[in-house]
Amino acid sequence: MPAVGALGGGLLSRYAPETRGGGADAIIEAFHTRRGYVRRRVPAIKALASILTLGFGGSGGREGPTMQISGAIGSIVAQYLRLSDRERRILLVAGTAAGMAAVFRTPLGAALFAVEVLHRDDFESEALVPSVLASVVAYSVFISIFGESTLFAHAAKYPFIPTHLPLYALLAVMISLVASIFLSSLQSVQRAAARLPGPDWCKPAIGGLLLGIGAVPVVVFVGKQVGREGMGLGLLGGGYGAAQIAITGSSWFPTGWRGVELLALLGSAKIIATSLTVGSGGSAGDFGPSLVIGGIFGGAFGRAAQLLLHDPRIDPGAFALVGMGTFYGGLAHVPIASLVMVCELAGSYDLLVPLMLASGISFIALRTRTLYHAQRGSWRDSPAHHDELIRDVLRDMRVGACVVKDRPYVYFERSTRADEVIRRVAEGGWQDVFPVLSEDRKVVGVITTDVLRMAAQEPEIARIAIADDLMLPPFVVGEGEDVGAALDVLLVRGAREIVVVDDEQRVVGFLDEAEITQLYRAATAGRDPATASG
Repeated sequence: MPAVGALGGGLLSRYAPETRGGGADAIIEAFHTRRGYVRRRVPAIKALASILTLGFGGSGGREGPTMQISGAIGSIVAQYLRLSDRERRILLVAGTAAGMAAVFRTPLGAALFAVEVLHRDDFESEALVPSVLASVVAYSVFISIFGESTLFAHAAKYPFIPTHLPLYALLAVMISLVASIFLSSLQSVQRAAARLPGPDWCKPAIGGLLLGIGAVPVVVFVGKQVGREGMGLGLLGGGYGAAQIAITGSSWFPTGWRGVELLALLGSAKIIATSLTVGSGGSAGDFGPSLVIGGIFGGAFGRAAQLLLHDPRIDPGAFALVGMGTFYGGLAHVPIASLVMVCELAGSYDLLVPLMLASGISFIALRTRTLYHAQRGSWRDSPAHHDELIRDVLRDMRVGACVVKDRPYVYFERSTRADEVIRRVAEGGWQDVFPVLSEDRKVVGVITTDVLRMAAQEPEIARIAIADDLMLPPFVVGEGEDVGAALDVLLVRGAREIVVVDDEQRVVGFLDEAEITQLYRAATAGRDPATASG
């Protein structure tokens, strides 16, 4: 059955290859390198492919597909409204937050997640408020239809016990190790799938077939051992049932070390099952399984600690919930979002302190590993912010300190004849913009080479016109302004050069785009910009 569903999803992905896999990486990549642009066909194809893959038993979550579907809707709305690239990216992030808030019922955690998952070490702070607003609306609509509840049942209270903090720290180390194993398993399947002959759209079916072959013996064998024959045990689908058992237990679930062994077995099997589904390109998310795997191993750790230490205050459910946030928070580099989401999933902030400790440890332990290769280190590494980075660097430089002064230049008075203007420009060398000065030597306009070319092609104009007829309103920059402001003027005017003036509007010098580029390169290389430009 998983093979049949994955084959259907693979066939659909032929029309939108970016829908293969979980979906989170595709949205992150769209933000950074595609100017927030997502094709209009993506939401429908991703939804249908995910329904087939997950509905037929693929081991994955609905959150990754939801991220891609909802982020794509945000991008499409921006396309219909003809918004700028910057606004399209923001709506993509806000859409992602809305989808996560609805599916997980975690409005604050989803908003933080959407702005944190784009970078390994940074936030997309500009999109935070839109994401919060989108999360509120989506969450409100969702619970008005499906009702208000948390995703998992849990204990009414998790008391904070400071002496248990070393246990949570040890849990974080163990979860980080398991997360590394999961990531290695996922990447191994991805590499193996890439080497397989045949079209990419059929490879998810192979992963689904292997999943079915491997899952059936586990389900049959373990089911008979625990008296629950035929139960899926969380291997197929999202696996939230297995995570729920790790949190609260069950009447049929074995106690003692047998329960610890069973959780470790289910967690290991879930790692393989998810790797086969997602790693082969199946349209299923890695977010949900990550929470499940972290919860299962966290619950196993809590039960083992309870048996070893004979401490009745140890609640395995608390360790399961902390394991959830620790596993995904470290692997996806979203420590803040993951701990807030777990608190919202639990319906309280009782576990906030243990989550902060464990998330911090896993974030450090998994610094070199990441679930999403499309992530950038920080906003400075993202192509989405290159223009902003250039402006930020240039705003620290003053025009007066960078401009080359006392260089001979060609200028005109308002009454200079047009043919004289054309002759003197032709004899000149480096200038592209020529200031027109008043009697008191103030800049009253500029003449560009584009205007001169037009005048040179019309002999009648050149014979009767004067500089006052040819000049444009002055576009200048003050020597006290920053170089970023000069760049803005050049971009707006479509010019290659700008006149620099003092407070009295008298010419100080010129600054062109080549010199601004040199200034930027010098600044980012750690050299003195003023010295480099000279």
